[in-house]
Amino acid sequence: MSLVLDCSATLAWLMGDESTDASRRLFDIIARGGAWVPALWRLEVANSLQMAVRRRRITADARNASLRDLAGYKINTDPDTDSFAWTSTLQLADRFALTVYDASYLELAQRMQLPLATLDRRLQTAAAAAGVELIGH
Repeated sequence: MSLVLDCSATLAWLMGDESTDASRRLFDIIARGGAWVPALWRLEVANSLQMAVRRRRITADARNASLRDLAGYKINTDPDTDSFAWTSTLQLADRFALTVYDASYLELAQRMQLPLATLDRRLQTAAAAAGVELIGH
């Protein structure tokens, strides 16, 4: 099974103090079936880890190790994220009062007809209302 993976679910797995049984099971699923992410995912994950370094929550070595770990998974970047930014994604952001960034995950899950892995409550609510299956929460 493949799925759409958002930054919040990714960080819950990477950050030791946020890791749960559910986040570990999610990455077991990804290890078997891979995942899809919108084009902004790598920037969002890298920025979140960088902020954790700046706040001294993790070390730069831990950040780099996390990124190496992620690189070992079959996580596919959607090449069409930007093609939908000003249309479907923006419409979803308006409809559900989401950021355009969060709406990009919902748009991708809808377009690819895949479940969405997110811990973001607003995005979970929007996905449920849009008929998108949620996984790993």
